[in-house]
Amino acid sequence: MNFKIIFSLALLLMISTTTFAGFPVERVAKTTTEVNAASEASNELVSPAAVAADRQTVAILLWLFLGAFAAHRWYLGSPILWNIIFILTAGFFVVGWVIDGIDIITGNYPGL
Repeated sequence: MNFKIIFSLALLLMISTTTFAGFPVERVAKTTTEVNAASEASNELVSPAAVAADRQTVAILLWLFLGAFAAHRWYLGSPILWNIIFILTAGFFVVGWVIDGIDIITGNYPGL
C-alpha cells in the first residue's frame, strides 16, 4: 500500500515538473521614472575609493583562505594560464603566494 502512494507521488512530481512553464511566457519589465526628494536622499553614495577598498578586502580574504586554488588571482583577473600554473606548482612553491599577498595588501596587485 505504501509503495503505491510513494509511486503515485513520484509520478505526480515527474509530471508536474515537466509541464511547468512548458510554454513561452512574455516577461515585461516595469520601470518608473518618478523620483522624489525622499527616495533620492535615501540612496547610498559610494565613492570609487570605497569600492576599491571592498575589492581589496575580498581579494585578501580569498588569498588567505583559498590562496592554494588561486582564487584571488581569478578574482582579480590574472591570465588563465598563469592561474593554472599557480595551482599546479602550489602557489609557485609558496613564494608566489606570499608575494601575491604582499602585493594585494599594499594595493600594488594588477586589477585592484
